[in-house]
Amino acid sequence: MRHPATAKWYDRRDCVFIEFCIADSKDVEVNFEKSKFAFSCLGGTDQVKHSNEIDLFEAIDQKDSKHKRTDRSVLCCLRKVEAGKKWPRMTKEKAKLNWLSVDFNNWKDWEEDSDEEHENFDRFSEMMNSMGGEDGMPDLDGVEEEEEADSDDEKMPDLE
Repeated sequence: MRHPATAKWYDRRDCVFIEFCIADSKDVEVNFEKSKFAFSCLGGTDQVKHSNEIDLFEAIDQKDSKHKRTDRSVLCCLRKVEAGKKWPRMTKEKAKLNWLSVDFNNWKDWEEDSDEEHENFDRFSEMMNSMGGEDGMPDLDGVEEEEEADSDDEKMPDLE
């Protein structure tokens, strides 16, 4: 009997990522085809055979697509043939697969990012790195602190 593995996916400018949430996976097989993707493994404490197959929304580059196994999951990176094209869903058809969901923790609306925003972020990062000091914080040696008492620093009256 075929048991699909639970998976989460998210879209990026050049790739689509899909993570199969299978702990202690063994015998992992990933098959990248131009418009289809297949995954299978043995997983979990009872080593159940999991198998998933997806007719993809758009074409992928089989040679540049890859996967990485960890003790908790298998992450697959599907390289888009048309980089910069948004995938509104993983599947070719609008069918809902009960084992597949959107990974909102990693989702990013990258299509709204302009080149100017990327340049601004790069300039901001460079500025932060050039500030010096420990842990990227500016060096405050020689800066004198003001010795004014705050209103909440006054002595409290004794309780009766």
